[in-house]
Amino acid sequence: MARTFDPFRDVDQLFTQALRTPASTAMPMDLFREGDNYFVKIDLPGVDPATIDVDLDDSTLTIRAERKPQAGDGVQWLTRERPVGTFARQLTLGKGVAAESIDAEYTDGVLILTIPVAEAAKPRKITVAHKAEEIPGTVEPEA
Repeated sequence: MARTFDPFRDVDQLFTQALRTPASTAMPMDLFREGDNYFVKIDLPGVDPATIDVDLDDSTLTIRAERKPQAGDGVQWLTRERPVGTFARQLTLGKGVAAESIDAEYTDGVLILTIPVAEAAKPRKITVAHKAEEIPGTVEPEA
C-alpha cells in the first residue's frame, strides 16, 4: 500500500492527542434530567463490568473503569485510537439529590447512573387558604 508523504500529518496527530484528555476520549458522558431523576450515561465499550467502580464520598461521585489491551505481545499496531488503561470521571453532586438512592447499571457498553431528585428539592404547590375573617393589622373603612 503506497502512502503519500505528509510532513504535517504526524504533527497534527501529536497535537490532537495532546489536546484530548483521557476522560473525554475514554469516558464520553451525557448528563440530563428527566422527571424526578438525573441520568448519567457513560460510554465504556470493551470494558469488563468487573472493573467498573462507582464511589460516593461526601458530594463527589467518582466513576472508574479499566479497558485492557485486546491484542497480545508481538502485535504491530497500524492504528491505535481506542485508549487502554484505567480511566476516571468525577461529578460533584448538589444537595438536591437523593445520594443514598443512586442506581448503576451497565448494558451494551454503556454505564447508566440514575440519580433521584431529593424529596425536599422537588417543586411543590402551596395552597392559599381563604378566610372571610378580618385580617390582623388592617383598618376597616368608615362608612
